[in-house]
Amino acid sequence: MSGAALVNTDDPRLRLAQAERRVLGIQAKLHRWARQEPHRRFDDLFNLVADPAFLLVAWGRVRGNKGARTAGVDGLTAMSIEAVQGIEEFLDELRTALKDRSFRPLPVRERMIPKAGGKLRRLGIAAVRDRVLQASLKLVLEPIFEADFLPCSYGFRPKRRPHDAVAEVRFLASYSYEWVVEGDIKACFDEISHPALMDRVRVRVGDKRVLALVKAFLKAGILGEDRVLRENHTGTPQGSILSPLLSNVALSVLDEYIAQWPGGPSSTSSQRARRRSQGLPNCRLVRFADDWCLAVAGARADAEALREQIAVVLTGIGLRLSAGRH
Repeated sequence: MSGAALVNTDDPRLRLAQAERRVLGIQAKLHRWARQEPHRRFDDLFNLVADPAFLLVAWGRVRGNKGARTAGVDGLTAMSIEAVQGIEEFLDELRTALKDRSFRPLPVRERMIPKAGGKLRRLGIAAVRDRVLQASLKLVLEPIFEADFLPCSYGFRPKRRPHDAVAEVRFLASYSYEWVVEGDIKACFDEISHPALMDRVRVRVGDKRVLALVKAFLKAGILGEDRVLRENHTGTPQGSILSPLLSNVALSVLDEYIAQWPGGPSSTSSQRARRRSQGLPNCRLVRFADDWCLAVAGARADAEALREQIAVVLTGIGLRLSAGRH
């Protein structure tokens, strides 16, 4: 699966279409192999991240994003790069920096965005070249991790919407699950433990060059609105192209815990019925990014106890629950 040059053509739309076909074909293979071999670690992924087709498709994603007009700390936008340097030269330079290992992520430019209730949300704006490389990493990593993600996870995943998560909660609430515990993880994107997250990434990724790139993006400094450069020891910057995927990798620890819980979704209907006859609870989880609902068939005390168990599970990846409500 090493890099291959795209067919030379003067039509940029044709080149992008060819690149997209190549990327889609490789993604299908990666996903299939990951599904067939649940314990496989992928060792040769760096060449895909640096592949001209992957970088071109990544550029297309970044260029087509509404943030294409927004500059990072280097002052460059996707449009200015396109107009002054040209896409081909820009991507060649990025690929060369990757190959000779001189690439280093630039600090993320921080912007504070108002939220409801007068609070502020931290948004990180990466340089365009870093966004393109993150997009290429995502093209390679997402099909692998998608093979492991469970059905209860709806946030930032292909062909899954918030409406699907809401419909699932409504269905469970109408189907013998008397209690719904709403969970909110406190400052999730700011507090995820880097070592714990990297441990979960290493379960599937054995390529040290790719692991180093992921870690470098996690550790990239943050240039605050006060123009002070801060180090970054926890979390994944909101607004980062990689953040949604990496947060799902981290938070799937919760999905897996509930999946294996005795009265969870892995149990059979007869097992669940037997548990209820014995006065034991059953549960199902629905998660959209860092927001989750736990549907519990049992007593209020069962729901509260399960919430406390979840709080303990989340401490393993450096996270805390906000004050809960039923």
